[in-house]
Amino acid sequence: MYPITKLYHCYLHLFQYLQNIKRTIFSCLFCLPSPLLALLLILLLAFNGLTVFRIHIPSSSTETFTSQTWTTPSPTTTTKVLLPSTMNVVKEVISMKPITKSLAFRQKRHKPKFKILKSVGPSSKMFSLRVREFLHDNSCKLRFFMTWIQSIDSFGVRESFAIESLFKANPNACLVIVSTSLDSEIGYIKFSPFVDKGFKLITVTPDFDYIFKNTSAEIWFRELKQGNVHPGDVPLGQNLSNLVRLVLLYKYGGIYVDTDVVLLKSFSKLRNSIGAQTTDPDTKNWSRLNNAVMIFDKKHPLLYEFIQEFSRTFDGNKWGHNGPYMVSRVASRVIHRPGFNFTVLPPWAFYPVDWRIIRSIFRSPKNETESKLLNKKLDLIRRQSFAVHLWNRQSRKLKVEEDSIIDHIKTDCCIFCNSSAI
Repeated sequence: MYPITKLYHCYLHLFQYLQNIKRTIFSCLFCLPSPLLALLLILLLAFNGLTVFRIHIPSSSTETFTSQTWTTPSPTTTTKVLLPSTMNVVKEVISMKPITKSLAFRQKRHKPKFKILKSVGPSSKMFSLRVREFLHDNSCKLRFFMTWIQSIDSFGVRESFAIESLFKANPNACLVIVSTSLDSEIGYIKFSPFVDKGFKLITVTPDFDYIFKNTSAEIWFRELKQGNVHPGDVPLGQNLSNLVRLVLLYKYGGIYVDTDVVLLKSFSKLRNSIGAQTTDPDTKNWSRLNNAVMIFDKKHPLLYEFIQEFSRTFDGNKWGHNGPYMVSRVASRVIHRPGFNFTVLPPWAFYPVDWRIIRSIFRSPKNETESKLLNKKLDLIRRQSFAVHLWNRQSRKLKVEEDSIIDHIKTDCCIFCNSSAI
């Protein structure tokens, strides 16, 4: 017990000694003039503020970031971090996970978080082989392409009817539907009635890296994935579809049609053609093209220019800028240049009904006068048009009324007529 008691007494003497020093210091301070005392207090507050709000960032030779190269510390690295604190409390050494490339990229460049840009596994890597074998094995005289970059639930009766009309007008055609959601067991079930009837159809998951490889779209897509291209407010899937259709035609040649286009006639006699959506009322020349239907040979120079324009002038905030407006810009520039041999078909070829009045072809006639007008319009479409664009953005919720123009077209173009609907 004695050593402990002696130690306790030493502690008391030390404590009293420190208390005396404290009193002496405060006595000296209070003896100072008020202005000098105030100055000392201000300096102390300033020093405290600097120490509280200063952020210490340790330098590290093992973790660097450049636009070309990423290096990160190993997962076992222990990093010392001095964190700021308003309580001026120094944290102990904290073991932290290294900052990965993807995390740092999101912080620096707002890397887009889109599932559509991620690898979807082995099925996407088989894209090239599956498409090549499908087109070769079937000796396809007409190659049709569609894209569907949405959920399988969104693929409804109208889209299915578009496929019916395609095979009704072109029974020997081959159809490649580029879609992740439709390249599934449910997708196979959905399209099995077509396959059972002998129609040549395949759904295949896109491999965007392969599709865009060796085109100007390759750089654009890489920059998009790295966060250097802002995807904008327009759905990215829509703009990817605009680009994919161009590259598919450029690499394989054939015909692209949107899933809301009803085909009325064979496309076998069409070549290197794109349709005008509108014409100038005075000059009768086309004023705007549309990319919902396109027919081009493999490696056609106009497709090359389309892809370059898309990659060079991409704007994800303007609807149509990378689609109809883009093909219109390019075509107007090159139409008189040598080597660009293509045809601009008049609006009645693919767009006989303007999107602003699309509702009219879904309505039944209310009287005899309307009935005559509808029949006249229907007869004109049957004689002149290769297809009818239904403008799903404007007509998706419209119901097909009995004896309407669409009701008659449905009867003309159906394969599964007892179950067909739009």
